[in-house]
Parts: sequence; C-alpha cells; structure tokens
Amino acid sequence: MIDLYTWTTPNGYKPVILLEELGLAYQIKPIDIGSGAQKTPEYLRINPNGKIPALQDHDHPNGPVTVFESGAILIYLAEKTGKLLPASEPGRSRVIEWLMFQMGAVGPMLGQLGHFRSAAPEKIPYAIERYQNEQDRIYKVLDGRLAESEYLADEYSIADIATFPWISGAARMGVAIEPYPNLARWEKAIRARPAVTRALAAKIKP
Repeated sequence: MIDLYTWTTPNGYKPVILLEELGLAYQIKPIDIGSGAQKTPEYLRINPNGKIPALQDHDHPNGPVTVFESGAILIYLAEKTGKLLPASEPGRSRVIEWLMFQMGAVGPMLGQLGHFRSAAPEKIPYAIERYQNEQDRIYKVLDGRLAESEYLADEYSIADIATFPWISGAARMGVAIEPYPNLARWEKAIRARPAVTRALAAKIKP
C-alpha cells in the first residue's frame, strides 16, 4: 500500500493521476494546507520542506520508502512500475527535460501569476504584467512543441501528467487557452482519459 499525502492543488493532483494511470493501490492522507497541516512536526518528518505532496511506499523490498517533491514522486512511481518513463535514451531524457520544464517554469510562473492576480493584498500591475507575459511565453513553447507531437515527449508520459493540472487549473482561473490551439487540444485529450477523470474526482478533502 502507498500512502499519498496531498491536497487539492495542481502539484497535489499530479501523483493522484499517475497512481490511477498505473493502477497501484494507494490511500490519500489529506494535508489541509489552509490550516497549516503541512507545518506540523509529524508531517515535517515526512517532508522537511513542509509542502505537499509526499509519498510513503510500504510495499518496497528495502522497507518503507518516503519521497517528497512532486517531480521526484512521479519519477519514483514510473521507475517502480517501468511505465510512462522510458528506460533508455533518447526517450528518457526527452521525458525528463519536459518534466523539468514543468517544475522550473510552468508551475512557478503560473503559481506567481495566480498569486498576484487573485491572492495578493494589493494589485501590483508590474507583477501581474510580468507573469502574464511569462505565461504567454510558456504557453507558446508548449503550443509549439504540441504542434509537432501529440504529447510533450512524443508518447504519453509523466511529463504530460505533471503539466496537465497546471494548465487545467489556469484555465479555471481565467487564463485563456483558446489562443494556443495545440495546447487546448492536448488539455482536452488528457482530461478525457479515464484515469484522469478518476483522479480529479478523488476524495482528497475530508
């Protein structure tokens, strides 16, 4: 059994989608980040960074394995099962580079845009413009890639799973996806996958 410590954020949904795609047995341990549950001593022993998600795999031959950081969790689960991450080159590097693009660009920049548009105590036009411009640049990169390939790394992979919740979530925040037709096609196709449907319907909040 795998214990997944997560919440209803884009990063929090990534491992839920992957676990559903892989068909692994897991149980969700909700970590209410609004109440500060991620900062408790008990959780910090699992993830010293005090963020979600984190994972504990109790079904490992070397004993329980704990992994934190969403990208690391996706790689761990893909390698555990031998699925959605090629074992050889050049496919492996292609998946990892797009996974790192999500970790280093898509998530941080869209997160900052969401913060300054919706959560900041005062509207700062410079910050909003800065992150809107970066959002547009990132979407053009993704749209250009998806004009060449059905998925980010040719075949469906953990790179797509990592990126989808951020693009889908941004659309719900009012970031238009229609000007990027290849990205819109990709988002719709992934949303229609049965495993993604199950993951988005998963009971995360108590």
